[in-house]
Amino acid sequence: MSIIGLDSAARDLRYTLRGLARRPAFTFAAVLTLALGIGATTAIFSVVYGVLLKPLPYPDPDRLVSVRHTNGLTSTLVGIADSMFVTYAQENRVFEYLGGWGENTLALTGAGEPEQIRSVSVGEGVLEALGVQPVLGRWFSADEYASGAAGVNLVILSYGLWQRRFGGDPSVLGRTLSLNSEPAQVVGVMPKGFRFLSSTPDVILGPRRDAAPARPLTLGRLNAPGIARLKPGVTVAEANADLARMLPIWLDAWPEPRPGFRDEVIGWRIVPAVRPLKDEVVGGVAGMLWVVMGTVGTVLLIACANIANLLLARADARRHELAIRAALGAGRGKIAAELLRESLVLGALGGAAGLALASAALELLAAFAPPHLPRVEDIGLGPAVLAFAAAASLVSSLAFGAIPALKHALASGSRVGPATRNASASREHNRTRGVLIAVQVAFALVLLVGAGLMIRTFVALIAVDPGFRDPAKIQLAQIWIPPALILDAERWTGVYREIGERIAALPGVSAVGFGGGLPGGGGSGGVFTGPALSVEDRPETGESVPVSVGGFSPGYFAALGTRFVAGRDLAWTDVDRRARVALVTENLAREVWGEPRAALGKRIRTNAADEWSEVVGVTQDVFWSLYQPPAPHVSTPIVPVRNGLRTTTYVIRSDRAGTESLANEIREAVWASNPDLTVYEVRTLADRYRDSLARTSFVLVLLAISGAMALILSVVGIYGVISYIVSQRTREIGIRLALGAQADAVKGLFVRYALAVSAIGIAAGLAGAAALSRWMTSLLFEVRPLDPATYAAVLGVLVGAVLLAAYLPARRAAKLDPAETLRAE
Repeated sequence: MSIIGLDSAARDLRYTLRGLARRPAFTFAAVLTLALGIGATTAIFSVVYGVLLKPLPYPDPDRLVSVRHTNGLTSTLVGIADSMFVTYAQENRVFEYLGGWGENTLALTGAGEPEQIRSVSVGEGVLEALGVQPVLGRWFSADEYASGAAGVNLVILSYGLWQRRFGGDPSVLGRTLSLNSEPAQVVGVMPKGFRFLSSTPDVILGPRRDAAPARPLTLGRLNAPGIARLKPGVTVAEANADLARMLPIWLDAWPEPRPGFRDEVIGWRIVPAVRPLKDEVVGGVAGMLWVVMGTVGTVLLIACANIANLLLARADARRHELAIRAALGAGRGKIAAELLRESLVLGALGGAAGLALASAALELLAAFAPPHLPRVEDIGLGPAVLAFAAAASLVSSLAFGAIPALKHALASGSRVGPATRNASASREHNRTRGVLIAVQVAFALVLLVGAGLMIRTFVALIAVDPGFRDPAKIQLAQIWIPPALILDAERWTGVYREIGERIAALPGVSAVGFGGGLPGGGGSGGVFTGPALSVEDRPETGESVPVSVGGFSPGYFAALGTRFVAGRDLAWTDVDRRARVALVTENLAREVWGEPRAALGKRIRTNAADEWSEVVGVTQDVFWSLYQPPAPHVSTPIVPVRNGLRTTTYVIRSDRAGTESLANEIREAVWASNPDLTVYEVRTLADRYRDSLARTSFVLVLLAISGAMALILSVVGIYGVISYIVSQRTREIGIRLALGAQADAVKGLFVRYALAVSAIGIAAGLAGAAALSRWMTSLLFEVRPLDPATYAAVLGVLVGAVLLAAYLPARRAAKLDPAETLRAE
């Protein structure tokens, strides 16, 4: 661009800024409206980009996949058996690297104060698939996986643990640590910022020491998730097809761990479930974030419609000026450019203010985001987010600026007379304003329906009886027994029982129990879905009753406050004499035997290889996950030979729950039994319950804010349009009143117009709300997507808001003095 062109552009910009400065109220309203829309949209986009869109921090991340299977019986994801990894590694045609992994919590001792640390165990091929080299040392070798480490386990430290625990000392390589009372030799340190999927483990565990003869591999449990790197050019669909090809090979190659296990695996209808690794990292939050992004983006569209109405009114006020400029030779392009330039300046100012609001909003989102939101470290105002904000500002400016620019440029070039031109332009502009109001009403209805459905969901969640009572009086504590600490499985339950007795003796403790699962969380919490239930002396009908199964101590349900509908609780005498007894939930009892008491004394089993267990009690239904209906459940005594739990959670009922003093006393009780045991996750069940509601409350808050903003912007828009129409039709209103028109008829004229325009928006909004609500199905609980009560309430609120917004300027019009109005004309 030449110097003359730059000078002209600078002069035009100064002219536009002076014009906006002379109308501070208009400028402030437009910039604030746009800043709210762009700020909210940018903040949510930063979350969506960081969690969903940003590539994983590994080389060629698009070739990384998660390898699991789907249990066709229950439609749940299951993992891979050890023997599967062997078959897949030998027979596959699609993977460069493949390996299994698992997460755990370990006790680090012998290097300062004992510390609970997070660990990831990786099989051969996992680190090679991820492709992130250690900053110090090396990966684990194939020979070490094949033959076992020489007397110790092998471990790679995280950069954070290396700095925190060892001061960044390079001589840490070769040092032997004590992890869960077992020796572990350091062979490497991962680089700063390394994350394993969505977590940041303190250590990565590799090959185990070869302390005992190798156990022959069998079909095994399908419990380990896998990570693989696809060969170049291989698709996810091709990988799934290749795994399906190898499943029969695997079944034929390995011995069964027990009779009938092969038939069970076939009956489960195992289907390969290879998917992009990013889907594994993101989990179930994708739908939630896209719903939030869509709703907040809708607020920006409503803001643009509002600003377009403001600019139309401002351009109408300048009609005389624009007509003079056209008469003096200014072309349509010149006039359109000036109006568009004004909108671009407003967009730039609104975008800058929106970025400041987005930065503050991200801090609030971090404070109120659901716990365990994946990839939170990647959320921020990076280059991609800044580019999005700039694009949103530009597109918004063009969207709301093009309407007045085009309309007034065309009007300025018309050859009709002034009176005709003004009248036709006014009618045309009013039609445009009506369309913009209908758009705002439609979008507002969509957002209000979304917020209403989430409110109904939240009310349903907090109203449900989860199977426990007074969660604020229930203290939780998890304990892990390292295998090297207690080798004899028969001793595990004894140690847990001894600890439970010590905790029960603490002041203020009224009940104690322990087990492998907890109700009210986001998942099964250690309660596993088993095969179909078998009932003794009952012919098989072919219809399966999938059940979940868990092992618990006597007193567990008493500590939770779970009601017994019939029968009795488990007893320690059942554990001592290895009695084959079980508890079932009320929904299972009603489904199988018709009513709870009829279940008592019946014999059941959940595994064809197990002995029959007698039902001695029926509990109320327990929500192991608040977002799923309570599954039929079988509870068995915690017996070492059956459950072998090394990790367990204590449930302690006490009025002192949540206090630091009780937490310390619990730790002391555990250490009195064995000082090398680690206690973690010490918190109340109420805290865990709140965490489980966090996803719903997070979406609820954002949708409620978006809906409120949409409703306010729509009301302001309707009020502004009706007020402007009243000012345009002052002479007509004066004549009507002078000829005897009643005030109610004048008010009805404008209210009917607002309702007619809004009705069009409501009709379109109902269709959009129906689509959104079906998209939100995964977020809803005991609420139908097309919930009549929600739609009726939203329509009532929206119509009431429209009536109020239209009535206020209409009432002002009805109070006009006809004589003064006509005298002024």
